[in-house]
Amino acid sequence: MKKKNILMIGMPASGKSTIGVLLAKRLGYSFVDVDLVIQEKTGKLLKEIIAEEGDDGFLRVEEQANLDLDVEKSVIAPGGSVIYEAKAMEHYKETATIVYLKLVDRGVVLKDGMTLRDLYNERLPYYEKYADITLDETGKEFGELVDELRAYFENLEK
Repeated sequence: MKKKNILMIGMPASGKSTIGVLLAKRLGYSFVDVDLVIQEKTGKLLKEIIAEEGDDGFLRVEEQANLDLDVEKSVIAPGGSVIYEAKAMEHYKETATIVYLKLVDRGVVLKDGMTLRDLYNERLPYYEKYADITLDETGKEFGELVDELRAYFENLEK
């Protein structure tokens, strides 16, 4: 495999962490949850950073955490807003195969007045811009999705 990591992107509750952990186990990779990395580095919960720094401040902290991440043979699950961070996404385009988990019908918390469809429509151009692979999750169990991804990445290594 040319790129040393796998990055999972998709809507909130699309299974980035769940599928990411299972895929990492099956490929013998490490799993990195960038939200946890941010909490460990700052000593604060994400909601505390947002309360203190605001949304823009949080995005700066998140982008820096993504840019500073230096791992190999890892499946990475970033926060959903990483797609808005051009520098971080360009970093990942160079260092990771980006997997877009395409699913819009799981429950998620949204801003007042915003529908899930609104959030999806806002993010879809970013997902399509950055994805190396798009995996449609509709009607599939997590195990099936992990098997598809594992087969894909194992074939790349041959």
